[in-house]
Amino acid sequence: MPSRYGSRQDLGQNFLVDRDIIKLIRRTAQRAEGPIVDLGAGDGALTLPLSQLGRPVTAVELDPRRARRLSARAPGNVTVVGEDILRFRLPAVPHTIVGNIPFHITTATMRRILAAPGWVSAVLVVQWEVARRRAGIGGGSLVTAESWPWFDFSVLGRVPRFAFRPAPSVDGGILVIERRPEPLVRERREYRDFVKQVFTGRGRGLREILQRTGRVPARELSAWLRAHGVSPQALPKDLTAEQWASLWATARGGHAAPQRHPRQRPPARSPRTPRAPRSGG
Repeated sequence: MPSRYGSRQDLGQNFLVDRDIIKLIRRTAQRAEGPIVDLGAGDGALTLPLSQLGRPVTAVELDPRRARRLSARAPGNVTVVGEDILRFRLPAVPHTIVGNIPFHITTATMRRILAAPGWVSAVLVVQWEVARRRAGIGGGSLVTAESWPWFDFSVLGRVPRFAFRPAPSVDGGILVIERRPEPLVRERREYRDFVKQVFTGRGRGLREILQRTGRVPARELSAWLRAHGVSPQALPKDLTAEQWASLWATARGGHAAPQRHPRQRPPARSPRTPRAPRSGG
């Protein structure tokens, strides 16, 4: 097969077969307007239901045999592109991204998506733990905190491994990403350097970590912690997107407005798991 991934297994082809999960993804993608790009279209499990929305759909599929079969079956509003999703250039116009992302290239695919300027929402099937980490369930990761000012992440549900054919070794999750109409932070590179410095800093809690960085004067730091109800012993992973943006504003000398949130951050709720899959096409 003329593919840079080699065998079918290397292509990461674990196809969705659960109709309820496919319907859930379709309903979620329906909320936005404009064209749809289906990454890793395979046999069209998502492409064909999405085409019923009456919007232009671009289906990107690396496997040439599957791309040809899908092109022969698809209605007129679907364009099938036989290309690697890591090389496909996403449209510059506002659009929605949908995709059952091959698990072994999730990180690279996410990196390309988050760097692309045109899309407004994305509904992606990724590994369950990746979906949880991106959405900040159980605590935000460095990668999530770096992206939060520009994107809102949420988990729509868990996808049991048997909802795929062949079944992968782990469950999937439906990760929804929305581009914020107005970013919480303007200085992208400087903000990301600050977040990395805090996440990798030494100390027993935010107060000590930030004091060691020298980025926030002690008086301003104490005022910020009180205003946002953040414990001095909290860790970087415990902060919300809005708290990171406000902390950055304080670090660069801006005004940090108090949040209208309870003093203790409520634990993130795990999403409901869709019911067990049914076999289907």
